[in-house]
Amino acid sequence: MSAVEDSLPIANISCYRFAALDGLKDLRASLQEFCRERALKGTILLSTEGINLFVAGPRALVDELVVLLRGIEGLQALQPKYSYSESQPFRRMLVRIKREIIAFGVPGIDPARHTSPYLKPRELKQWLDEGRPVLLLDTRNDYEVKLGTFRGAQVLDISHFRDFPRAAQALPQDWRSLPVVSFCTGGIRCEKAAPYLESVGFEQVWQLEGGILKYFEEVGGEHYQGECFVFDQRVGLDPALRETDSGQCHACLTPLSADEMGDERHVPGVSCPHCYRSAEDLQQESLVRHQQALDAAACPLPGSRPQTQDRPLCIAARADGLPLGEALGLLFAHLPAQHWLDLVQRSSLIDAASGAAVRDLARPVRAGERFLCRSEAAIEPAVNARIELLHQDDALLVLNKPAPLPMHPCGRFERNTLQHLLHQAYAPQRPRAVHRLDANTSGLVLVARTRHWATLLHAQVAGGALGKLYQARVHGHPAWNQLDCDAPVSREPGAVGSREIDEDQGDESLTRLVVLERYADGTALLSAEPITGRTHQIRLHLWHLGHPIVGDPTYLPGGAMGTRQTLSPEDPPMALQACRLSFVHPISGARMEFHAPPLAALRP
Repeated sequence: MSAVEDSLPIANISCYRFAALDGLKDLRASLQEFCRERALKGTILLSTEGINLFVAGPRALVDELVVLLRGIEGLQALQPKYSYSESQPFRRMLVRIKREIIAFGVPGIDPARHTSPYLKPRELKQWLDEGRPVLLLDTRNDYEVKLGTFRGAQVLDISHFRDFPRAAQALPQDWRSLPVVSFCTGGIRCEKAAPYLESVGFEQVWQLEGGILKYFEEVGGEHYQGECFVFDQRVGLDPALRETDSGQCHACLTPLSADEMGDERHVPGVSCPHCYRSAEDLQQESLVRHQQALDAAACPLPGSRPQTQDRPLCIAARADGLPLGEALGLLFAHLPAQHWLDLVQRSSLIDAASGAAVRDLARPVRAGERFLCRSEAAIEPAVNARIELLHQDDALLVLNKPAPLPMHPCGRFERNTLQHLLHQAYAPQRPRAVHRLDANTSGLVLVARTRHWATLLHAQVAGGALGKLYQARVHGHPAWNQLDCDAPVSREPGAVGSREIDEDQGDESLTRLVVLERYADGTALLSAEPITGRTHQIRLHLWHLGHPIVGDPTYLPGGAMGTRQTLSPEDPPMALQACRLSFVHPISGARMEFHAPPLAALRP
């Protein structure tokens, strides 16, 4: 026994052989049993194209395995490379049948029939000693190269050998006439890489016989810088084939130095300094993924395909005991009675509990009863669905809503809505907006990711802790610089969903207005802070004051009322933006403030 074997009792062999093998299932079973009986550990890959193995154990028992393998037809010339370690580097013994013994994925590359000429390690050293012009091509993965490679070698920045063909085709055209020597750890990858280089036009190709490990064994470390990565617990070998102190991150596979293994970001099996992601990094990566999901959900617009819609309808307490027709007239005063008669005649008003079509509008209803209004299959009007995520964490989202885009199903819109797009992008979660913006209003929206966070954030809305500031470009130059408008807003919608100033029965409302700039074109830029949150409050108050918002399709100049509710994407946008939003984060308790990107419509 040699001094090396005596001091390092575990023999590690690596070898491969391309040969036509058959009877793989029986061979697998016999090899598995043979190795189990001798407590050998490692991996043996079998394929119809040959064998590839890494096995470790006491030298005498490993030699028994080599003798057995050389007795198999086609494997007589098997030449294992030996190195030694103090302990067993493998955890178990695996014998597997694979399509290829080294995954490459290119049909027609068959090393058993043809491979490129070999260059012996001593010949390569002589070439390098003489300074002969030669292109050394490292065919290994990027994380292997990190530990070391030949000086001046070209590396391909690939993460898997399957990526080699793509990387090889991208090499400069003028390299194809140079003498090329490909190399890898033990030579097996070059058995396929070198003939592939020939197939794409490289004229002078060799492969380093036995790879880096054979080079170390025969000539040492001259012309090589660093260690050689190996695929077992030893991670790295020096030119004397001794195990080094290098480790490996088993999350990202990157080899690690002693300093990197001592870094606080190194958590064995979880992360290392190269793949560690802080909470902020993970949040940003999640935001990017969900932004992509939102973009995908909006293209094409989900409402661009005809589909029937079932819109829920719930009987409120104030309609309890009324005939169904009267209850609907009370709850939806803006809709004519004929609307409900038409639904009944089309069997499109459905009792949600039974699933049956409603036939009688005279029957009494109870508070809490639910119905479905089923619309005919139709294409929804187009919207602007370019939603921009500004912030995302475990509890909430802050987004920049484009316009026109309804926030919730209403009227002709069911799927072309912010709610539907969010549900698509965040499934199975069903995020819900904490407050509302009109379909024609763009700007910041706070969204809770779950019902729990929605409850906590809604409490801030009710308590006035949710701060909202808008900017609006209006017709005319106000005679005042600051003004609080407290005109009461009607409770019930009128034509096209509009509201009116109702001094007698309207809800108390307050908007604080400040003139920011007066433009030469006769418009002005205002800030508007809604102290209360009535429907259309800012739009209605400015219209009431004689300064309607530029682009508003409902509240027109001169006190006129428009006949349109929602703009189309082709229309000039309404110049109203929720530009600032502040709230207390329900997890951290910190006050957060967000600002919307500038809106072009606010400037002439």
